[in-house]
Amino acid sequence: MSFPNVSIELIPDAEHGGFTAHIPDIPAYGEGETEEEAIADLKVGIQAFIEENGMEAALARINSPSQLREVNFGELVAHG
Repeated sequence: MSFPNVSIELIPDAEHGGFTAHIPDIPAYGEGETEEEAIADLKVGIQAFIEENGMEAALARINSPSQLREVNFGELVAHG
């Protein structure tokens, strides 16, 4: 079976150190002291998602990805 490439979001934790890894279209996260550890932990979360929902559900989420839209941060925090 051929699988598509996906983007992994790596979020540094400035307060505590380490990283969180996330694929935006699958509700699974991984954490670790390094990017590699966070990705390894993400693999565990993805496996759990697949065990619970099936490979077809995971692939459907990846093949119909959410869209990113860039907006000015000020528009999100402006009052009124």
